[in-house]
Amino acid sequence: MKKIQMVDLQGQYEKIKSVVDPSIQEVMDSAAFINGPKVHQFQRNLEDYLGVKHVIPCANGTDALQIAMMGLGLKPGDEVITADFTFAATVEVIALLQLTPVLVDVDPVTFNIDVDAIKRAITPKTKAIVPVHLFGLAADMDAIMDLAKKHNLFVIEDNAQGIGADYTHSDGTKTKTGAIGHVASTSFFPSKNLGCYGDGGAIFTNDDDLAHTIRGIVNHGMYKRYHHDVVGVNSRLDSIQAAVLDAKLPHLDDYNKARRSAAKKYNKAFRDHPKITIPTGRDVCKGICDTCDCHVFHQYTLNLEGVDRDALVAHLQEKNIPCGVYYPIPLHKQKAYQDERYNEEDFKVTNQLVKSVISLPMHTELDDEQIEFITTTVVDFIDSNS
Repeated sequence: MKKIQMVDLQGQYEKIKSVVDPSIQEVMDSAAFINGPKVHQFQRNLEDYLGVKHVIPCANGTDALQIAMMGLGLKPGDEVITADFTFAATVEVIALLQLTPVLVDVDPVTFNIDVDAIKRAITPKTKAIVPVHLFGLAADMDAIMDLAKKHNLFVIEDNAQGIGADYTHSDGTKTKTGAIGHVASTSFFPSKNLGCYGDGGAIFTNDDDLAHTIRGIVNHGMYKRYHHDVVGVNSRLDSIQAAVLDAKLPHLDDYNKARRSAAKKYNKAFRDHPKITIPTGRDVCKGICDTCDCHVFHQYTLNLEGVDRDALVAHLQEKNIPCGVYYPIPLHKQKAYQDERYNEEDFKVTNQLVKSVISLPMHTELDDEQIEFITTTVVDFIDSNS
């Protein structure tokens, strides 16, 4: 059996090397390293893929979130609601802009932001909601957009883990995640479903005026060289990373299909175990079905009950099986984001998940032998320690 990796980027690269290498060489030959033709080509191709009017590439996913908020003109003191159970970048940019983060609990099944918790958190100072498509599963966007419309709020999708997922609306139509809210951000960190070989990110929007503003912000506030019309930053996707991403984009649906296939095999092995709750699709899917497209499995995450999670982590590591705990500490308990307004009773789900979740290897190169070894090791440990 080949070595198990949390993410096998080497194996993925070998399959597309014949496309990636010439694409990078084109950039080297042209020496158009910043804002070159490859960046514009990737931008157009990603717009077509997502069905969104404007893709604005930038330097990384955290910048993308920050720039999206800057583009909306949010002011210090404005409240922005987001999930307590996610990576810190989501709340980090809110605080950096001197906005007021408002963290709320998540759904115990999907791990995505709880719409009822959003409703309870809205105040006259609320200006935006940031749903995170956590682990690759589309959040409840119809309900969130309806709530935003009712209260005149912006919706900023954090699509760093969800690129390629489809959201099925109540009327049966589908939209790619990242193309539903007023604006969205994504990360092209190497381990993402669509990842480059360095750092990268992008902002998406269907709003022409907002797109114009954001294009200035990413380039020092300039639309014309040395004319600074808005306060901006220096955040650009370099041409080499764009070349890599453009070479990988045609494979994204196949990559996500491979992840779903691996997830189904994991689920089959774990489904009937009383101490393991397996991931699922959205309510309309009733599981991971053959046509399921609402989940792209950036992570495959189990929720354990009556299991010493940390002991299982140690056991897997002893067996050379990598794993992760995403995330071990709620954001509201992080030193940087503690706030006396928070009540522990409002974070029951998150406070439990941080003790009970574990993410197993998930990538496009997983094979049946590896999945068999991983699942058997997990089940044997739980059964022998019951």
